[in-house]
Amino acid sequence: MSPRLQFAIETAIRAGKSTLAHFQAGAVVDLKADASPVTIADRGAERLIRDAIAREYPGEGILGEEEGEVGVQDARWVVDPIDGTKSFISGVPLYGTLLAYEIDRVAKIGVCYFPALDELVYAEQGQGAYWNGRLCRVSDKTKLDGAVVATGSMASMARTGRLAGMQNIEKRTMASRTWGDAYGHALVATGRVEAMIDPTIAHWDISAMSVIVREAGGVFTDFQGAHELAKEALSSNGHVHRELMEAFAD
Repeated sequence: MSPRLQFAIETAIRAGKSTLAHFQAGAVVDLKADASPVTIADRGAERLIRDAIAREYPGEGILGEEEGEVGVQDARWVVDPIDGTKSFISGVPLYGTLLAYEIDRVAKIGVCYFPALDELVYAEQGQGAYWNGRLCRVSDKTKLDGAVVATGSMASMARTGRLAGMQNIEKRTMASRTWGDAYGHALVATGRVEAMIDPTIAHWDISAMSVIVREAGGVFTDFQGAHELAKEALSSNGHVHRELMEAFAD
C-alpha cells in the first residue's frame, strides 16, 4: 500500500466518523444555491480533509464539493465529504465519505468510507480493489436477466430523459433498487449488484468510485461508453454493460 493510499484511507475514515456526531441527531439543513441540502457535518468533514492534506501534502490541488477548487488542478485531491446527504439527513446509513487522488482528471487512488455502516472500499490503480481489507471483485452474471441493478431516483431518470430506458431494464432484471450515490457503485465493486445507473453526477461524486469499480474488474463509463465522465455515470460488472447502453440508446 502506497503512502498516499494509506493517508487517504486514514483521512477518509476520520472525516467520515466526524459526521456521526450529527447523524440521526437533528442536524440543521441549509440549502445551497442549487437547492441541494448541506449540513454542518458536510462542511466539517471537508474542512478536516483539507486540513489533513495541507499538513501532509502542502500546496497540492484540491477539488471539493463544499469549498471548490484550490491550487493546481492537473494533480489534485477530490473530496466529497458526504456523498448521499439526503440519506444522511433522513437518518439512512447509506452515505459515504469519498476521497480520490487524480492525475490529469484520472483517479489513481479512491477511498469510500460508509461511517454509519463502518464499511470501507478502496483501490489504487494497478493494485486491485479492497472491501474491509480483503480483495473484492464484481459479480460474474453475464446477462441482465436475473440481475440486480441500483440507481438514483426515478425523478432524475425522468428529468434527464432516461426513464423509458430504465423501465426497459427493470422489465428484465430480478430487481432494481434506489441504493443510489456512492453506495450503488460500491455494491457493483463488491459483487452485490450488477450495475449502478447514475443519470446526474458531479465530478466529486464519481472520481473515487471510478477507480474502485475498475480495479474490481468492472466498467465505469457514461451512457455511451465514454470514459471521460461529465454528467452521467454507468458502472457495471462489464458483462451487462452493452445491454445497459443499448437500453438507453433505444
